[in-house]
Amino acid sequence: MILIFVAGLIAMLLTLILGVPYLDFLKKKMLRQYIREDVASMHAQKAGTPTMGGLLIVGTAVVASILSLFMESAFSTILVLSLITIILYCYTGYQDDIKKIHKKQNEGLSARGKLILQIAVALLPALYMAFVIHTTDINLFNVWKVNIGWLYPLFTIFVIIGSSNAVNLTDGLDGLAGGCSFLAFSTLAALCQINGYTGLAIVSAAIAGSCLGFLYFNKFPAKIFMGDTGSLALGGALGMIAILSKNEFWLLFIGIIFIIETLSVIIQVTSFKTTGKRVFKMSPIHHHFELCGWKEQKIVYTFWGITLIFCLLALMIRLFVV
Repeated sequence: MILIFVAGLIAMLLTLILGVPYLDFLKKKMLRQYIREDVASMHAQKAGTPTMGGLLIVGTAVVASILSLFMESAFSTILVLSLITIILYCYTGYQDDIKKIHKKQNEGLSARGKLILQIAVALLPALYMAFVIHTTDINLFNVWKVNIGWLYPLFTIFVIIGSSNAVNLTDGLDGLAGGCSFLAFSTLAALCQINGYTGLAIVSAAIAGSCLGFLYFNKFPAKIFMGDTGSLALGGALGMIAILSKNEFWLLFIGIIFIIETLSVIIQVTSFKTTGKRVFKMSPIHHHFELCGWKEQKIVYTFWGITLIFCLLALMIRLFVV
């Protein structure tokens, strides 16, 4: 169990140590963020901030995971698969970010192209669970198991892609996605350990440590953004590890902010297309609060607080109720 904490510590230290030279590298290569036109008036000062910090997050998390798993002698097919999936989601986000940089605008891969890549990557854990592990059960908060048969691979893909895009939507304010991800992965590490998945707990802790180290550079005012390289990878990893460790429905607690952000977009788009009216001043909902006059730091700290409350609630329920 001690190696769970070691993994997080190694990842955090690696991120802090490598962060400065990596930031200098991004500045020299002019790998900078382009701001969406609809939020340009609010975030004009962020234009030109180095992006693709996700490579730092994923790189240090993978290295820390490998080192800790070797020390634990816990390497297995499922852990290799989890690391490969994280790297491939990072690559998907990288392709999106690099196209934005080359086009010098905030439009990278097409929505269809990005979705196809996400589905292709999500197929790896989905098919592994269904045809190698031979499981078609979903675990409802560790209380009930429901066999959904051939629908299980589709459910797995939905959870992983949904989680990936939810974190991507949340990544709009300095430190917001990184802080919420740190809390979510820390809690997921604990849930994995409780369910007996020590290896996945180590991977989760490593990602949490990388997110914490990254916050040093990403907190307001951010010196670097994670970009889609980071947000797609973090979201995909969150959904994938939850699936592999049978903690899928605990995402409703630990991913509460990611869910709220996603629902705000769905509600906004649905309302505008059906009635021509907007429910929020802007979506995702963190921009709505900005237009309501909230300071960026207030929104971020509030969302962190909500995530922390629901993460603690999930742990309390899991430990003392179920």
